Amino acid sequence: MSTTPESGVAADIDFVKEQNSEEFTELRKTHRSFVFPMAVIFLLWYFAYVLLADYAHEFMSIKVWGNFNVGLLLGLLQFVSTFAITAAYVSFSNRKLDPKATAIRKRLEAQQAGE
Repeated sequence: MSTTPESGVAADIDFVKEQNSEEFTELRKTHRSFVFPMAVIFLLWYFAYVLLADYAHEFMSIKVWGNFNVGLLLGLLQFVSTFAITAAYVSFSNRKLDPKATAIRKRLEAQQAGE
């Protein structure tokens, strides 16, 4: 097995062929099925917050508890949603992406070992 010294990656793997393989296409499709919808949802949520902050001053200044208002609550929920999305992605990746990626890696390693 030959590797390039700077990367440690096997030089004789046909990366274009692997990228077009059914396994890799399925991995990419699975990844995108989570990432794209989640990105759209988060961006809509983020821009809704920004627009509310700019144009709905009365709504955002409604007191929830003491000096704690709706604007502050929604702002803090931005952080909570970011952590929730990260946790959801980690879980999704562990369940769906990692097994597929591992199978591809093992297949490529087996091909390299057989050469």
